[in-house]
Amino acid sequence: MENIGYYLFILAAIIVAFLIIKKVTTCLIRSIVLIVLAVVLGYIYWMYLR
Repeated sequence: MENIGYYLFILAAIIVAFLIIKKVTTCLIRSIVLIVLAVVLGYIYWMYLR
């Protein structure tokens, strides 16, 4: 479990991004940004953590 730091970082990034987006944007823009964030985190996972 040497990659536990990466998992914690990704989890924290998702939570912080969600809280910021929830306060700032409308529903449509929030959905688009969350999809982009999910794609970026998926890319990070496949490139560095598999």
